[in-house]
Formats: sequence, C-alpha cells, structure tokens
Amino acid sequence: MPPLPKRKISRGRRDRRRAHDALPARQLVTCTNCGEKRLPHRVCPSCGHYAGRDVIEVERD
Repeated sequence: MPPLPKRKISRGRRDRRRAHDALPARQLVTCTNCGEKRLPHRVCPSCGHYAGRDVIEVERD
C-alpha cells in the first residue's frame, strides 16, 4: 500500500500554504499619446506609439 498522511491537514495550514498562489494584478500605465491604458514597456495596442514615436500602423475603423 502507498504511504498515507497520518493526520488531516487543517484548513488554516492548507490555506497558509496556498497564500502565495494568487496571481498579482497587472500593472497598467497610461499611453502618453492617446491616453489609453497599456502594459509597461510595450507598444500601445490602440495607437501604435512607443518611446515617443509611432512604431506600428494601427488600422482605424
């Protein structure tokens, strides 16, 4: 037979172990060109602006 735990792990001990499993909230910054929220160090998906210049062309509807 495989080894089994001798005692039930309490809810408090189980939850303390899982305390670090939550995902952190994503940090968003405001685009200096259009004002939309975007991820830091990434090209703005709404206007294609990055580091003070237009990097990609974004199709407008």
